[in-house]
Amino acid sequence: MTLRRLAEVTGGRYHVYASSSVEQIYTGTDITLLLREIKVAQDVINKIQEMRQGMVGDALVSILNEISLEVQKLPQSRFLPRPPNHTGALTIQEQPFHPKSSEDWLKQNGLKAKKLSLYQIMAPNAFAPIEEFIPVIRKSVRSTLHEKAMTQFEWHDGSIRNVHVDPAQLFDYQKQLGAIVKLYEKRVDWLSRDSRRLFGTITEKRIVMMVDLSASNINYLVHIQHSLRILLEQQLSNKQSFNIIGFGSEAHCWKPCLQEPTEKNLQSAWKWILGLECGGSRNFMAALRLAMETEEDHKKMAVVEGIYLFTSGIPDQLPDVICSYVEEASVGQVTKIHTILFNVDDYDSNGAIPGRYANITQTAECLRNLAHVSGGRFHWFRETGIIESDDIKAILAEMDRAVNYSQKCAMLLDTVKKRMPRTKQNGDSSSGNESKMLPKRPTSGKKALPAAPRHTELSRARMGQDSQEHEETVKAIGWRPISANKNLIPTAPQPPVMSKKSSKETTAKKTTTSVKNKRNKEVFYTEFRNEVGVLLNPEQKKKRKFKPINHPIIPDKEEQITTKSWLKKYGLSKLRLDLNKLVTGPDCGHTQKHISTLRKNVSAKYCTIFPSVNIKGTVKHLQLRAHELKEYEDQVAVVLRRYVMRMQWLLGSSRRVFGSVIEKKVVILVDTSGSMVYHMDELKRELIALIWEQLKKENISFNIIRFSADVEPWRPRVVEPTNENCHDAVRWLSTFVAGGNTCTLEALSYAFEDPHMTAVYMLTDGKPDCSTSRVLQSVASLNTERQVKINSISFNCEDDTANVFLKQLAAMSRGRYHRCYGQMDGDMFTHKLLSEGSQDAQFPQLPCFEGDDLRLLGAEINLARQFLSQSRTFRDLFATTPSPHENGKKLESSLSKLQPVSSASS
Repeated sequence: MTLRRLAEVTGGRYHVYASSSVEQIYTGTDITLLLREIKVAQDVINKIQEMRQGMVGDALVSILNEISLEVQKLPQSRFLPRPPNHTGALTIQEQPFHPKSSEDWLKQNGLKAKKLSLYQIMAPNAFAPIEEFIPVIRKSVRSTLHEKAMTQFEWHDGSIRNVHVDPAQLFDYQKQLGAIVKLYEKRVDWLSRDSRRLFGTITEKRIVMMVDLSASNINYLVHIQHSLRILLEQQLSNKQSFNIIGFGSEAHCWKPCLQEPTEKNLQSAWKWILGLECGGSRNFMAALRLAMETEEDHKKMAVVEGIYLFTSGIPDQLPDVICSYVEEASVGQVTKIHTILFNVDDYDSNGAIPGRYANITQTAECLRNLAHVSGGRFHWFRETGIIESDDIKAILAEMDRAVNYSQKCAMLLDTVKKRMPRTKQNGDSSSGNESKMLPKRPTSGKKALPAAPRHTELSRARMGQDSQEHEETVKAIGWRPISANKNLIPTAPQPPVMSKKSSKETTAKKTTTSVKNKRNKEVFYTEFRNEVGVLLNPEQKKKRKFKPINHPIIPDKEEQITTKSWLKKYGLSKLRLDLNKLVTGPDCGHTQKHISTLRKNVSAKYCTIFPSVNIKGTVKHLQLRAHELKEYEDQVAVVLRRYVMRMQWLLGSSRRVFGSVIEKKVVILVDTSGSMVYHMDELKRELIALIWEQLKKENISFNIIRFSADVEPWRPRVVEPTNENCHDAVRWLSTFVAGGNTCTLEALSYAFEDPHMTAVYMLTDGKPDCSTSRVLQSVASLNTERQVKINSISFNCEDDTANVFLKQLAAMSRGRYHRCYGQMDGDMFTHKLLSEGSQDAQFPQLPCFEGDDLRLLGAEINLARQFLSQSRTFRDLFATTPSPHENGKKLESSLSKLQPVSSASS
């Protein structure tokens, strides 16, 4: 016992060895501790066995109650997911300059500041109309000379001014507008990145951040903390002082007064932010009073210049009360309140309900008014991007103004071009000598590029250019010999002297032409004074040339091309089956002649014996006969049947969903976001059909990229459609699982990394997560040099906004838009039309297709059915009109009388 006590006092161990007694060995320190742990483990094993046999009783219930009580003590924010290094120290970034709001930035870089307003450019060349009082006629007279010599242009005050247009000046002006629009785009891109996307630009030097910590934001606490971390790292290091206030039902601040943004203070503020918890309602007035009524700041004469309210809902107090307090409290101060709305989902009815509720539109209107009352800015964003920002709105308004000015410049240039006189081609003396001096371009040479626009005389006089060029152009206007005196009156050059032989040839030609004219017509005097009439000889009258109806042949084998290209080869106009062109001609005009004695226009005498039809608002005599119209209907019916077979082919197999793939190296983007969960099985079947029916059959190299919250390619580059690659692609796409967001821009950017790709086919069922305008701008910049066609496919999408975005994406890249339809509507139409024929132009009714291929083909089918119905109507007119062979000699006598009249009328 003495040795064991000594070891325990000194912190050592006690060990026993006895050969006679084994039990004394187990009294050592090491063995005693090991035996104790063995006993605890044996107790645990016994407890587990009792739990298996149902003997634990109340012990398990008590353990669960203890665990639940411990969990309830923890705040709910402890269970939210956190970004990497969320609790780590800040990485502070130094800003090289002090940012400005867009309103202040445009004061230096706006169109008026840069003197690029269209009215500033046109002001030296704009003149108000002159109006003076003339005493002789006793009224005011307005000058009309300037209106004929200049262009009329509406000024910014609504008045009309006469403007002298200088094409070279406007050309340079449009270049400057293009450069400044690029500067504005860079500004918008800068405002949409990093912490400026969340808070906008922090422009003041002494600021207070007010953070909404109500119970409605308990699920977004980590988002709020991470947003404040980015703000502390990027925008507060170059300020003079700052403070942070968190408010729920009560308001509490980080420091009692403003603090300098040193690294120590910023790290301290971040630690304070990590300890924030959400609870209560939004007592905005308490936080506002705490920010604006700080006694220590007033003693230091440190007035808060900007208050940034970061909230997700409407305050507890009424907007009128808050606005009144802000107006009174900011009297004599420069304090501005900037509101930042973080768009979250509506509150849960089972959870905490705020003191005052309003939908997101009413909330935005309230915060917008609160910011504008104090001269601040409003910023509204959500996780996917910016919804509204006063800074970005001001830049976009300036860009729209620049585009409007550019369009007005184009309008002025078009007005000047219309007024320019056209030069005569036969070397007429009225054309200027400058056009005569131009060198003649050889027929085999290439066309010269258009010359750059030159300044007008008025602009050159204003710019103070040398007058030598002006004198040279003035000298070139009038012709005179080089050695002549300037004071002499210039004479025109004499015509060249012709030889006798050439003169005889010209006289011979004149006599032959006059003889021909005499043979073709007979001249006689009329009864009205000395008027002369002309009668054409009957034998010289041209007979009607019969143009047979074309019998086109369209191959039965379908071509893997677009409908636009297919109709260029087999359209009605290309096949010469356009009924309007066949019916209208130079011989079938319904002409009228003015009779001076009757003082009115009178139609030809025998026009009533010909059927008259209305073609595009003009009355025409029907040129085709009844049997020709019947032949035309037969040919159109054959072509219409071929069109319907083409539509049936487009609606079959994988072309119903994806359209026809015509390029030889394509990348297929497949949307597997969460909204595709109900259509995933159908999508897999259609993708398998696409691989075997189009890609493998047409030998099209391909790659497949799946995108949702992330982007996953099948292969890094496009590959040949071998059997092995096709089987591997089918196995890979069978593993698709729907889930996540829709990162369309990232998928398109990844597709453009393939240098061998020539076209993109993107299948999706909705809009992207980011802004659609941002996607269009980014794709336009990526596709500037490569000119890759992007074909968009709308898959079970009923959102009109999403479909409009897909149409714009396809149109800007000269691709095609396709929208898949149900199998029943298209097949039902083609079946009825093939089986029942086209007796009725309205039934069966063609479905309304929105895809480019089906829409163009459907329009051509409707046009063919319209021509058939119109041709049948024309044939019915012959039943009410006397035929030429019915009256025999009577018709011949009528035609003999009709010849002079018809020739004169035609």
